Amino acid sequence: MDALWAPWRMAYLKKKKEKKCIFCSASKNFNKTIFKTAHSLCMLNIYPYNNGHLMVAPIRHINEIGRLNDAQLLDLFKAAIKAKKLLDKVLKPHGYNVGMNIAKVSGAGITGHLHLHLVPRWHGDTNFMPVTGSTKVISQSLNELSKALKNELPE
Repeated sequence: MDALWAPWRMAYLKKKKEKKCIFCSASKNFNKTIFKTAHSLCMLNIYPYNNGHLMVAPIRHINEIGRLNDAQLLDLFKAAIKAKKLLDKVLKPHGYNVGMNIAKVSGAGITGHLHLHLVPRWHGDTNFMPVTGSTKVISQSLNELSKALKNELPE
């Protein structure tokens, strides 16, 4: 087996794991978010499928899309549109995967708080690494990307 040298991961491995909902925690701590709206928040996925992978979630801790009121539902999708426009400006992807994993059986890692994934895609962003090495290459640090996205937000 080949080894992938990633010494920066040690800080994560030693970090005390939070049992709190990451979205509820992020709604109270702007450093963890890219932006907030009246009813939603947008944050980077710290385990991205691709560079720029964002998650948009209602601020309200809820796990069922049908239980959002009209204002929350509209705000969630307007926040997703704002997130997409921000990614368009900063990363200029060729397309997106957008979706929700509702319930554990569908692949949801966080089942208690509804959230929408926006995953930027580029022509050729899938190469031999995932196929031969079971490794995905993410081309930018989360801190660098967070700064770039926040710098493009309107004042």
